[in-house]
Amino acid sequence: MSYQVTVEPTGDVVEVEEGQTLLDAALRQGVWLPFACGHGTCGTCKVQVLEGDVDVGAASPFALMDMEREEGVVLACCALPESDLVIEADIDVDPDFAGYQIEDYQAKVVSIEELSPTIKGIRLALDRPMQFQAGQYVNLNLPSVEGSRAFSIANSPTDSSYVDLHVRLVPEGKGTSWIHQTMQLGDELKVSGPYGQFFVRKTDDKDVIFIAGGSGLSSPLSMISDLLETGDKRQIYLFQGARNLAELYKKSELDALAEKYSNFHYIPALNEPLETDDWQGFCGFVHEAANDHFKGRLSGHKAYLCGPPPMIDSAITMLMQGRVFEADIHMEKFLTAADGATADSRSALFKRI
Repeated sequence: MSYQVTVEPTGDVVEVEEGQTLLDAALRQGVWLPFACGHGTCGTCKVQVLEGDVDVGAASPFALMDMEREEGVVLACCALPESDLVIEADIDVDPDFAGYQIEDYQAKVVSIEELSPTIKGIRLALDRPMQFQAGQYVNLNLPSVEGSRAFSIANSPTDSSYVDLHVRLVPEGKGTSWIHQTMQLGDELKVSGPYGQFFVRKTDDKDVIFIAGGSGLSSPLSMISDLLETGDKRQIYLFQGARNLAELYKKSELDALAEKYSNFHYIPALNEPLETDDWQGFCGFVHEAANDHFKGRLSGHKAYLCGPPPMIDSAITMLMQGRVFEADIHMEKFLTAADGATADSRSALFKRI
């Protein structure tokens, strides 16, 4: 059985199979709805149901409040139609967004690398090339793990025959625990993608600031590689934060890029360096490193933030105090199910894309 969903104000009609979410069906048919986390915790994909019946699914109560549910608001990433529907969505697709269609792929694990004590680098060879935009992510289906898990793509789009992923071990996280403790070379997995609307606005000529924490380096690494490979002339700044030197992964590679490209500037920061690290760089949090580098004068830049919610929130405050406008701040929060159970996602100040 399937249901027809009409999307207003565009008039697009999406065919949704029984048990399929609104978002999955729309993206696979080339109809783009706003979304970010894809698993019901951030609230970006809210749509209004105008006609028909729908199961709200596993939406977090923090992302979708009781009052909203009563008013017919649902999260497209969780909502399951129970009849034909008419929905209203806030569709505002950026002209820089490529909008590649989401497809399913078979992938083989061809490389497992220890990037840091808590982060592994995984390379998945795909059964055919995947078109994606730097900054996007894929969903993995893992053995004995219910549902899919989202991971940002770390390689450049020019390398479309595989995807590199940076996977941080989340305490008691079933997906990341399987990857860190059970995954073997040669394992075959189902992958779908590309997802997400976190990407560089290439038509904007402002210089670019990237702020990354932990495994949040993955998306910025893809975006920076793409910019440099395509000859972008803007000044590009990467501020990478970690607790100590062992956690500051990819440093040698990034130092080499800064040597090769005069318009790329790499500034790492450690907030708890060990005595044995003999650290001579910036000591403090990564947003503090950015503020220190620009002496608080950050206006006139585009900013891209990727990492855990506390880092994102601190960076936003710093950027706003430095007179960076909301329209010039773009982010990707790394939200887990635990974050969704504790974080309040009701603020509408910023689009989480």
